[in-house]
Amino acid sequence: MRVKICGLSTIETMNAATQSGAAYVGLVFFEKSPRHVSIDQAVELTQVVPAGVCKVALVVNPTDAELDAILEKTPIDMIQLHGAETADRVAAVRARFGLPVMKAVGIADEGDLKQLANYAQVADQLLVDAKPPKNADLPGGNGLSFDWRLIAGRRWAVPWMLAGGLTPDNVAEAVRLTGAQQVDVSSGVESSAGAKSPRLITEFLDRARNK
Repeated sequence: MRVKICGLSTIETMNAATQSGAAYVGLVFFEKSPRHVSIDQAVELTQVVPAGVCKVALVVNPTDAELDAILEKTPIDMIQLHGAETADRVAAVRARFGLPVMKAVGIADEGDLKQLANYAQVADQLLVDAKPPKNADLPGGNGLSFDWRLIAGRRWAVPWMLAGGLTPDNVAEAVRLTGAQQVDVSSGVESSAGAKSPRLITEFLDRARNK
């Protein structure tokens, strides 16, 4: 079981994630998010990440110039596209920047599943997330889950990660129902919006890996 802790913004919580066994750590470069970090903050945070832990930049409909600015200073290992990027845009980002790309896809019902197969042809990984409510300010990190039975037993051409409303209390059931081998959490390990809890981070990692 590989776990991603997303939306980290302090040295304390970054250390809690890596020391408790996170395989991925996510930095949010999206100003509307309470988890947003500046490039200078991201540089500081990545300095404490041990070798072997994947540093992920979460971006939403980024321009090439925005990605250039992030990657020029920040040692990122993977780009997470979490907006309305098309399959062509995913392929273009992957080609231009030479980094693995994870594409987030929001799921609400069975009709949304076909997008996953399309993106699997161009992305290195998929993030299977809950679709945000209409007119939501945030494309993810809303603490919402979807009906996990929709993806039970399904597999795609690339590795995938389950996200959306996961918490220490429900992650074991989510893994059991979906067969996920990777999970992502953000709001589910927070004491308030944007404020990660080292205790909840540790609990989540323990329960995800010892389900």
